[in-house]
Amino acid sequence: MSELLNKLSSYNVFNYLLPGIVFAILASEIVHYPMVQHDIVVGAFLYYFIGLVISRFGSLVIEPLLKWSRFVQFADYADFVTASKKDDQIGVLSEANNTYRTFCSLFVVLLTLKVYVRIESRFASLRNWDAMSLAVLLLLLFLLSYRKQTAYVAKRVQIAAVGPATIELDRASTVSDARSDSKKAGV
Repeated sequence: MSELLNKLSSYNVFNYLLPGIVFAILASEIVHYPMVQHDIVVGAFLYYFIGLVISRFGSLVIEPLLKWSRFVQFADYADFVTASKKDDQIGVLSEANNTYRTFCSLFVVLLTLKVYVRIESRFASLRNWDAMSLAVLLLLLFLLSYRKQTAYVAKRVQIAAVGPATIELDRASTVSDARSDSKKAGV
């Protein structure tokens, strides 16, 4: 077991395992769902999975909401990739950034679970759908995560293949073309 834990990156520990453990402890106390495991191996995998789900929720829901509300602003991804090659601290800072987002997500999910438990106590028929609803939500969450990750991989391939400067030129010409087209259309 210790060999397996040694192979986890700091990202996996701080963005998946730790939030999963914290969530399990808090959920056990706040909504009285017994999530704390006594079997260390089962617990490690369960907490990692819970943390993974919380992290994906943060990436797909919390992050876009914070971007939309302009609470946070991101650098262009091509710029991020280029800058990361020049400054090793950007990767460390990005990992810390993702940890904070994951903990924000943890508390939102915990509050959502608390609200759901209250609603479920008033509408007992919901209990019949708990497992199926969870399965559908997890399927949707991981499908959207897969799509987002695939887009990141494709963008990294594009940056590596043609270089960020070419992408910047393509983006500038696209913006210029769009402005030209809107002028022609009288917009």
